[in-house]
Amino acid sequence: MTASFEFPTSAVAPVRISDAERDRVLAVLREGAAQGRLSQDTFLRRMELAFAAKAEWQLEALTADLPKEGRLSRAVIGSVAKVSAFGVRVRTAWQNERLPSLMLPVPGSYPLRIGRDPVNGLRIMEETVSRSHAELSSTATGLWLLRDLRSTNGTFVNGRRITGAAPVHPGDQVGFGHAHYRLTGR
Repeated sequence: MTASFEFPTSAVAPVRISDAERDRVLAVLREGAAQGRLSQDTFLRRMELAFAAKAEWQLEALTADLPKEGRLSRAVIGSVAKVSAFGVRVRTAWQNERLPSLMLPVPGSYPLRIGRDPVNGLRIMEETVSRSHAELSSTATGLWLLRDLRSTNGTFVNGRRITGAAPVHPGDQVGFGHAHYRLTGR
C-alpha cells in the first residue's frame, strides 16, 4: 500500500460514481480541513483525486483516516439546520410586518425621488440616507423600478444591495441606508 493517495490507472470501474456520493466525500474532506485534520495541500490534493475517482473504493480511500459521521449525528445536524432555517424565516416575517409602510405612488406619475434633501418627493431625515438617494418609478407595463442614485450607504431590496435599478412589488422590503420600509400598493 502506498503512503500517497495515487490511484492505479488500471483500476477503472465500469459503473459511474454518483454525484451524491462524490458530494458526500467532498463534504467530509471540507469538514476535515475545517477541523484542522487535513493540511491545505492535502485537502486540495484529495479534492482533485475525488473529482478524478472512477470507483467507489477510491472515494472511500480519501476519507479512510477521517472520523466517520454516523446516521444519528447526520439526522441531528439536519434537524438543527431545519429548525435554524425556520427561526430565520419567522424572524424575517416578524420584522417585515413591523416595518413602516411606503405606499407606491400613482402609476404613470413622475418618478418619486427619495433622499434627505427637501426637494425630494419623499424626504427621509436619517443620517445614513444621501441627499438624493434613490428613485421609484413605474414603467408603461405597470412594473415598478427602484433605482439607486449612487448613494453612499446603499439602496436595498429584500435585504440585497442594488446597483442601478431593480424591480419591486408590494410586500417587498426596501432600504435606504439604515431606513427600511415595506412597500404597499394602493
